[in-house]
Amino acid sequence: MPRVREIDDPGGDPLLTEAFAKETDTFGFVLNTTKIQAHTPGIMKAAKQLSAAVEHSGLLPPQLLSLVYLRVALINGCPF
Repeated sequence: MPRVREIDDPGGDPLLTEAFAKETDTFGFVLNTTKIQAHTPGIMKAAKQLSAAVEHSGLLPPQLLSLVYLRVALINGCPF
């Protein structure tokens, strides 16, 4: 049982509507982290921009980036 209630409906918020639609198109569902971060849409947007910046910076080789994602998922107890 999650400690923080997930937001399942964007409720008319344009940031949430955009993020939910993009993830549904990409993955077929909205990621759990997005549903939690949806409590504060501005922070959710900034966190997604930070992740995208790290990924697109080219500072980490793709193989290492995949290992980082895997390690974080394991630490958080999330399936990868």
